[in-house]
Amino acid sequence: MGKLNIKPLADRVVIEPAVAEQKTASGIIIPDTAKEKPQRGTVVAVGPGTKDNPITIKEGDVVLYGKYAGTEFSLEGKNYLIMRESDVIAIV
Repeated sequence: MGKLNIKPLADRVVIEPAVAEQKTASGIIIPDTAKEKPQRGTVVAVGPGTKDNPITIKEGDVVLYGKYAGTEFSLEGKNYLIMRESDVIAIV
C-alpha cells in the first residue's frame, strides 16, 4: 500500500475496502450478483480532526463500518470510501 495522494478534511477518513468474499466457508463460489458489499477495510488517510472531536483512528487501522456508510470514489484505479470517523463502528 503506497502513499495515497489525498488528504481528507476535518474528521473524515479514507478507507480501502476489503475484497469481497469469493467463496463460502463450504467452498461454494459466490457469483458477482450475490456478493455483499464488504463492511471492513483499511484506513489509508485521516483528516486532522476538529477542535471538539480529535481523530482517534490512525492510518493502517483495520476498521468495521456501516453497510451504507461513506461515499465511494475511485483514484488511480482503486476504489475507496470517504466517511466521517463517527461512521466507523469499530477498530479490529
